[in-house]
Amino acid sequence: GRSLAPVTTMPPVSGEPVRVAVRDNMLEARYEALADGELAGIARYELRDGAVVLTHTVVLPEFEGRGVGGQLARGALDDLRDHGRRVIPECPYMAAWIRRHPEYAELVPEDERYRVER
Repeated sequence: GRSLAPVTTMPPVSGEPVRVAVRDNMLEARYEALADGELAGIARYELRDGAVVLTHTVVLPEFEGRGVGGQLARGALDDLRDHGRRVIPECPYMAAWIRRHPEYAELVPEDERYRVER
C-alpha cells in the first residue's frame, strides 16, 4: 500500500511569522522570498510595453499563513518603485494587496487602475 508521511512533517496551519528577504531573479522572471536562504514564495512577472506585469504569486505550503505573501508583495513593489517601473497587477493577490496599501496604487498606470480600486 501507500506509505503516509509522518505527522511531524505536516505544515502548521499558521506558524510563527517568518522574516524573508526579497530578491529579483531576472533569469527566472520572478521575485523570490527567501527565509534563511530557503525559497518561501515567488511572484512571477512578465515585461510588457515597458511595464512589469505581475502574473502569479505563490507561497510554499510550509510558509503559508506566516506573513510571507505580504513581505513578498512589499519587497517586489518597493524594488519596482525604486527602478521607476509601472506595475500591472494581473495576479489577484497582488491587486488585492495594493488595494489594501493604496500608497502603491500610483505604480499602476491610470488605464489599469481599475484593478486596484475598491
